[in-house]
Amino acid sequence: MYKILLTFIFIGTTLFAEVESTGTFIKEKKEIQTLKKELNSFYNKKEAEYKKRQAELSKLLKKIENEKKEIKEIYQKNIDVLNDIEGKVASKTTKIYNGMKPKIAGDIFNRMIDDGKIEDVFDIILKLKEKKVTLIMKYLSVDNASLITQMLENYKINNSLKDNNG
Repeated sequence: MYKILLTFIFIGTTLFAEVESTGTFIKEKKEIQTLKKELNSFYNKKEAEYKKRQAELSKLLKKIENEKKEIKEIYQKNIDVLNDIEGKVASKTTKIYNGMKPKIAGDIFNRMIDDGKIEDVFDIILKLKEKKVTLIMKYLSVDNASLITQMLENYKINNSLKDNNG
């Protein structure tokens, strides 16, 4: 009888421990499921925020690209207007000097070169008719005529190099 009682107590304790551990496992399982739901909810929320931010960034990038295009177009229009203005001024200047007496043009060029505006004189000479340049060169000082001649020679060399390379 003593053995039976001891066996009964042992089996009861074991069953009670199993029931208690099963209850703990069920409780832990429920906690894990709750935690999983919370994590999924958190993840979904963050995923939605990420997609929203990504869409905002995409819109901003498109806006920036459009503004860059607009800036390039405005820049190109400005360059075209500037070139047009420079072309009109150059053609007007060329027309004036082509119609001017060579001695007067030579005197003006001498004064401009003496004032340090040799580049301006050179630009005008490049646009004048060759015959007119020859006549004007007679009236330039020897030093100024020499400088212009050197610049013309360098210009000719640089342009022939560009033509051969380009």
